[in-house]
Amino acid sequence: MNLLQAIRGRRAVRDFTSQSVSRDVLRQLVSAASWAPSAMNDQPWQFTVVTDSELLDEISDRAKAWLLTHMPDLRRARHFRDLLADPDFHLFYRAPALVVIAVPADQQWATEDCALAAQNLMLAAVEFGLGTCWIGFAQAWLASEEGRALLGLGASQMVVAPLAIGHPKASPPPVPRKAVAVNWISPRAAKQQELCLQL
Repeated sequence: MNLLQAIRGRRAVRDFTSQSVSRDVLRQLVSAASWAPSAMNDQPWQFTVVTDSELLDEISDRAKAWLLTHMPDLRRARHFRDLLADPDFHLFYRAPALVVIAVPADQQWATEDCALAAQNLMLAAVEFGLGTCWIGFAQAWLASEEGRALLGLGASQMVVAPLAIGHPKASPPPVPRKAVAVNWISPRAAKQQELCLQL
């Protein structure tokens, strides 16, 4: 599989089998993430890999309860509240592994650095036939004092990217892409007319 195939084939997966992901594969995914570019080449990230299903269940339950009392105003807030109140809903979709990417909170480009590492990991997962999903709802609780303590992270660490990882039950369907707005600027003209491309 080449890189463009992985980019086009990657999907957010929310339905996983119970099959575990080997430690060796998880190491390779973290290694791929660590090769991401970072501002000033600081490579500031820290990776926490969780494969303990009981701990994943506990994080899911505690994060859901926290969100129900702290949820910001969101689009479709009622839908999300109903989902989070459902005892059968698992925040990580019962994925067998979670990789949490954190960074020192005082890092100037913390979010950008971790997002680049997360994208590397998600694309590498496609190569192994794995699915991933960035679980935004887990971020706030994992970044709390309780959440950091459960992951063994210090007070100075900021959680940026909690990534659920596992074997998809089915291949998610292709997602149509919107037309891309592109402004071309060339030496012959200060600004050319906006061009929309369907990719």
